Amino acid sequence: MTDRPRPNTMPARPRFNWPDFFRRAGWLGSVGIVGIPVVTVVAVLAPWITPFDPQLRVAEAYLPPSAGHWFGTDEIGRDLFSRTILGVYYTWLPALAVIGFSLALGSLVGLISGLMGDKVDLVLDRIIDLFIVLPGTIIALAVVASLGPGLVNTMIALAIFWWPWYARIARDEIRRLIVRPHVEAARIAGVHGSRLLLRYLLPGVVPALLIGVSLDVANVIMTMSLMSFLGLGLPAPAPELGAMTSRTLESLTVHWWLPILPAAIIFLLCLLANLAGDGIRAALRGA
Repeated sequence: MTDRPRPNTMPARPRFNWPDFFRRAGWLGSVGIVGIPVVTVVAVLAPWITPFDPQLRVAEAYLPPSAGHWFGTDEIGRDLFSRTILGVYYTWLPALAVIGFSLALGSLVGLISGLMGDKVDLVLDRIIDLFIVLPGTIIALAVVASLGPGLVNTMIALAIFWWPWYARIARDEIRRLIVRPHVEAARIAGVHGSRLLLRYLLPGVVPALLIGVSLDVANVIMTMSLMSFLGLGLPAPAPELGAMTSRTLESLTVHWWLPILPAAIIFLLCLLANLAGDGIRAALRGA
């Protein structure tokens, strides 16, 4: 008598359910989540998709918004819509770069602190606390002022004071998870090192970090725009959104589109990032 083949009793690995994720995120959150990659693609392609050369005169100066020039023209006849698209390139991508670097460094420090414990955790935790209590934005302004205006200097100054927040999240989540019963059972069973981290700890840390990152994009954009507004970004005639608003404030009552429309794009980018952050938080916490 031949034995019947035994059915595979191993549970299938659950597949990520995108429709359910967007349902939990809500329609506003879904708009933000979908909009993030769309804006990123636009920012990456900005130098090649502008309808006019952002640095050249293409029409008369101070033309109001029209079908030919959607955002009008500036004081020397450059197309403001083209300059605004390029401004997204100089604002959105650097903000993502700051977030990415801060996330990588902060997560590494937080994971080391949480996993090592004892004296290592004590020392790293005090370092994290020291950076968190410092007035980061003010010191970042001082760093850029001392290094000199420029986009790279702005990014360096912000990254220096942004990583501790992710380190705090990663460290606290590791310390919370490491005493959970399933992690204790795994350690008793001989699971240690990278296997313990990858299989039992990181799945609980990543959602918290993802929520923090999604809610931080707007803060980084606003801080970078503020520094650009104060003249600490790229020098003229680079089309940074904050600088474009600052340079044309005196035209607010006469040529309103010059300061208002770049500022409106900053507002829309921050709104989109906040909607995405709220949606991701709702979706992950409802999972």
